Amino acid sequence: MCGFFENRMKKIPAEFQYPRRRRLRALLQPVARLALNSLCRFDVVGLENCPRQGPLLVVANHFNFADPVAVIAAMPHLLEFFAGTVRPQSPAIVKWLPEVWKIYPVQRGSGSRYALKAAEYVMQQNGVLGIFPEGGAWAQVLRRPRPGTAFVAARTGAPILPIGIEGMTDIFSALRRGRRARVTMRIGKPFGPFHVNGRGRDRRQQLDEIGDEIMRQIADLLPPAQRGLYSDDPAIRREAEAVADYPWDPRAEF
Repeated sequence: MCGFFENRMKKIPAEFQYPRRRRLRALLQPVARLALNSLCRFDVVGLENCPRQGPLLVVANHFNFADPVAVIAAMPHLLEFFAGTVRPQSPAIVKWLPEVWKIYPVQRGSGSRYALKAAEYVMQQNGVLGIFPEGGAWAQVLRRPRPGTAFVAARTGAPILPIGIEGMTDIFSALRRGRRARVTMRIGKPFGPFHVNGRGRDRRQQLDEIGDEIMRQIADLLPPAQRGLYSDDPAIRREAEAVADYPWDPRAEF
């Protein structure tokens, strides 16, 4: 178990028991697999890198509103998820899905003590928590992470499993042409844990470095053209800058 929790064991409130909605999620998971395999050619590479149990933070790029469905379909765990309370990129027809799975809500652009508490309790129970560090799916290249993921990683000391998802944005355009898109999920090797010390600007700099390392690990699992701000190609980085700005209120999180 993470060192952070060895000296901070807490009684788990009912609302944070892991996993929640076990029976319903056990039904939804094969439905997600069936849906993806019907709509596209869904390949998972590197599943052997996935630990059998937590504590574990699962991080992935976020290029499409349906990325969580791909993670649910591929992973052997019944993950908990963080997600924003406002999801403008999601079609109205699927906005009910997070409520059915039951995500932990994060209020964009504001501190979320509830989300942090949820992360601590999930890790304390050797759980698995999914986070999309970019905080939204408004572009199709990697952007800067929001500070929350690094904060949770440092606070809990949990190992991190990186995932790169390619092709989700092509599913419906390919179907309109009578084809099935290829969607590939690449699962990397766990890394971390991370810890920070100090206060103020020094602490924030450490968190920024953790966030960048998380994104670099994800970038290694994506095609070069989609690595965005974490590409080795200056031209790709310059193009990514045009869409990199966070489209919501950027005030402090956590």
